[in-house]
Amino acid sequence: MSARVPAGVRLLRSRALALALLWAVGLLLLSGLAAPSARADQTQVTILEDDPLVLSNPVGTLTEARALGVTTLRFDLPWAAVAPATSSWTRPRFNATDPAAYGAGAWAPYDAVILAAQRLGITVDLDLAPGAPRWATGPGQPRKVKGYPHWQWEPNAVQFGYFAQAAGERYSGNWNPLTNRLDPGNPADLPRVSFWSIWNEPNYGPSLAPQALPGHPGVEDSPRMYRELVDAAWKGLGASGHRTPTDTIIIGELAPRSELTAPNAFGDFNGMTPLVFLQNLYCLTSTYRPLTGVAAALRGCPATAAGSRRFVADNPALFDNSGVSDHPYDEWFAPNQELDIPKLRGWALENTQDTSLATIGVLSEGLNRLLGAYGVHRQLPIWDTEYGYQTNPPHRAGKGQPPWPSPARAAYYDNWAEYLQWRNPRIKSFDQYLLRDAEPALAANNYGGFASGLINYDGFAKADYSAFRMPIYLPRTVAGRAGQSLQVWGDVRPSVFLLDANLGGPPPRVRLLFRPRGARTFSLLTTLPLRAEGYYDAWVPFPASGTLEAQWQVPRGTLPIISGQTLFSRPVGVAVR
Repeated sequence: MSARVPAGVRLLRSRALALALLWAVGLLLLSGLAAPSARADQTQVTILEDDPLVLSNPVGTLTEARALGVTTLRFDLPWAAVAPATSSWTRPRFNATDPAAYGAGAWAPYDAVILAAQRLGITVDLDLAPGAPRWATGPGQPRKVKGYPHWQWEPNAVQFGYFAQAAGERYSGNWNPLTNRLDPGNPADLPRVSFWSIWNEPNYGPSLAPQALPGHPGVEDSPRMYRELVDAAWKGLGASGHRTPTDTIIIGELAPRSELTAPNAFGDFNGMTPLVFLQNLYCLTSTYRPLTGVAAALRGCPATAAGSRRFVADNPALFDNSGVSDHPYDEWFAPNQELDIPKLRGWALENTQDTSLATIGVLSEGLNRLLGAYGVHRQLPIWDTEYGYQTNPPHRAGKGQPPWPSPARAAYYDNWAEYLQWRNPRIKSFDQYLLRDAEPALAANNYGGFASGLINYDGFAKADYSAFRMPIYLPRTVAGRAGQSLQVWGDVRPSVFLLDANLGGPPPRVRLLFRPRGARTFSLLTTLPLRAEGYYDAWVPFPASGTLEAQWQVPRGTLPIISGQTLFSRPVGVAVR
């Protein structure tokens, strides 16, 4: 799961002037790029998130992302990073709904990223992210917790709504950053952002605290806070012209597992399973009945039947959103397996409340029951907005260390995971977090920190890199006889930008190459046309045991960085019995 730490906020603030200069340079560089044509209808959105890398070099990083076929960037806009006097306990006097009141320098790094993405034809999913400025946090914060960040404690929902309105107005398509005011129709106006998400991992203590109601360690409190934050952001975005279905607005951003050390020990900074969190978010019991009486009141829910009947009308953000986002990490396991973490910690709890990819049906069914409890028969889409495998290296094997997969195995798992998501019509996106490992391999950071990048810290591509660019997966790799067909699924991810450009002529095709066992060279097995988003899916006969690869020649004069190159998938072994 991604970590948003106060140090990052301090870093952003200290670099505001430098990044403002970068933003100005970016404007000049981007003015020479032709904007690509609008994207076609999608079957599955490809999302990338790597905030530090994107902030440090928006144009370069997003150009590489485009060459990988990334169509959407998930990008954090931390409230505390743009708010004035963020470290003060006293709220400054300013109009928090007015983007100009925040100062142009505070917004400049985010403007640069949004401009770069727009010029490169990449959609931005802008996450209104934690944390809160100190003056917008609640009382009762523990002062003796080592490394405790203040910015997630009881964030003020009303003030967060004002921030959402300011962000929505700045990225309404009508804000002129040169004059720092609304100026509809001016060519200098910033691009419109039409894809929004709200907060990050609210069921996880380091992102939203306290998880339990103070004085009541078994009573969930983070769902109540998140409900208020979502409602306020929904109103703020609406006030600045961002509404569904014109805009995509997703909620959730759920961590897929709890962080408990014992059942119902939610505490201040632990967490809770996604299903428990969602049930309380929607003011329902574990059997999907409306909470009532004291149990409801403690959780900020309507305590009467009449209040429950008004719940849908009072909480449009919970019912009219564009979907619920999940971070379905499978840790070091294959994407069809789920680790029973609680049992490893010495107490039993079935994995019926986790939402990794292996257990994503828990989320699908849970969402249906949540809405159905209020008579709303709608299947909320599921968005994967964080996924990836940490690898060894840079992590190392050792006592007490998880068996992190090798880069080659992680590449296999990633392709398998994308195939499973592609098959699931409920899931709208596939995400890669990160592009590059953010930390060097040191003992102090467990040799690499959150090492899920496609590129290692030193800049060398892992096996994941080409596998992400051209995924391939065979559900079965054993044929019963020569000439029997096996399903071959894959994607030529960068081709999406050519498919969308309406260049004329037949659609691009991928070449499937095969090398029989014992042979030295590959030969052409067949070619397949690419569908929407560059995917292909076909039954292909195999003459013998051997190795399969997909190959695609990038047309010259297209796609900077990879123009004219020959791209390959990872190799897949096939056996014929």
